[in-house]
Amino acid sequence: MLLQLPPTLRADLDALDRTLACFPADVRVAVEPRHATWFTDECRQLLTHHGAALCWADRKGPITPLWRTADWGYLRFHEGKHDPWPFYTDDELAGWVDTICTVFPEDASDVYVYFNNDPGAAALQDAITFAHQLTDRGRSVTRVPAERPDLAADPEATRAADAARSG
Repeated sequence: MLLQLPPTLRADLDALDRTLACFPADVRVAVEPRHATWFTDECRQLLTHHGAALCWADRKGPITPLWRTADWGYLRFHEGKHDPWPFYTDDELAGWVDTICTVFPEDASDVYVYFNNDPGAAALQDAITFAHQLTDRGRSVTRVPAERPDLAADPEATRAADAARSG
């Protein structure tokens, strides 16, 4: 379960504590606060107390602290620095592979990774590249497309990708 908080919502640790207490112990909850007031030691301790993962978010670099607050992780990719936009460069993805392997050194830890950079099929392309980089590091990967999309085979997808590239 992802609790994505509005970017205008300032920290309210009592409300977050009450909310997290409503979930059964066997439900994994990730919290994606998007206002800087949430990034405090108190919030980190609260998430850890509930075993809730802080959702790491990337928009041309990390935009959240890289706290490990649970025995599992959650990462959202929004947009990379590659041209065409919003693709990620191989180096950007490799940096995240290093971070995951460092913060979650045991392969048995689940880390859920979501790509939200959809224009031009960037999410699919980047997910496949990221998965290859992880497997090259000896990590297990699941639920990744087996093949890169053939945009040339779908004229509508090609037009959408071209439109995304042009801004």
